[in-house]
Amino acid sequence: MPELPEVEGYRVLAENRALGRRISSVESPDSWYLKRGLDSAGIAAALTGSRFARARRKGKLLLLDVESSPSGAPHGVLGLHFGMSGRLIIDGAASVDRLLYTAGSDGRHDRFTIRFGDGGWLAVRDPRRLGGVELDADESRLGPDALGLSASDLRRALAGSEVAVKARLLDQAKLAGVGNLIADEVLWRAGLAPTRPCRSLRAADLRRLHRHLSVGLAELIDRGGSHMGDLEPHRRPGGRCPRDGSPLTRGTVGGRTTWWCPRHQL
Repeated sequence: MPELPEVEGYRVLAENRALGRRISSVESPDSWYLKRGLDSAGIAAALTGSRFARARRKGKLLLLDVESSPSGAPHGVLGLHFGMSGRLIIDGAASVDRLLYTAGSDGRHDRFTIRFGDGGWLAVRDPRRLGGVELDADESRLGPDALGLSASDLRRALAGSEVAVKARLLDQAKLAGVGNLIADEVLWRAGLAPTRPCRSLRAADLRRLHRHLSVGLAELIDRGGSHMGDLEPHRRPGGRCPRDGSPLTRGTVGGRTTWWCPRHQL
């Protein structure tokens, strides 16, 4: 499931392989995959003849800034959402070889494809069809990006809420980029129960959570994905905490399956 580390990998791939190449055609065979009233003709008109000038990311959203086309069509931003199973493929190369809980995929699952004038291509490959494509995505609907988040940003995102801390970490309008696996990993590292109300966190708890969020995200990017956390192999029936050996607790927090250690996560 693509979370911030995977989409950061997609951003690097796009930065290295997609920028400056003239777009010769756009294929969008699945109209459902085009969001916010976009249709195949509209996305083709907006992109054909243009080039991508910059690759950015906010949370789990990949943003490709588009230069003006020779025809004078206005520039814009292509937003790519990857849902639960989407991968970015450019010229057959992928920055992420596999996604946890996702079966293998091939070109039959390409929901959106851009052809470049040099013969290369970019595709969003999404077996479960839960991602999407949009133009001029509303970035303001997302909270601050979790990578490089300041302590004060985290404090504001959590301040005064009765909501469980994990549920608030998953709220992309409050904090962009944290998904289910990262939330469990970071809270396990920080020794905080996912069910705790945000308002119950003391200053020391917030400092610890901020430190483990920052360090944890950097480590997961280096390791290659959100599924590479220390807790992940143990998030299963019969799993035990890799820190103290206690049987892990399973529950639902924020609508998502959640695993935590009842001994050290308080």
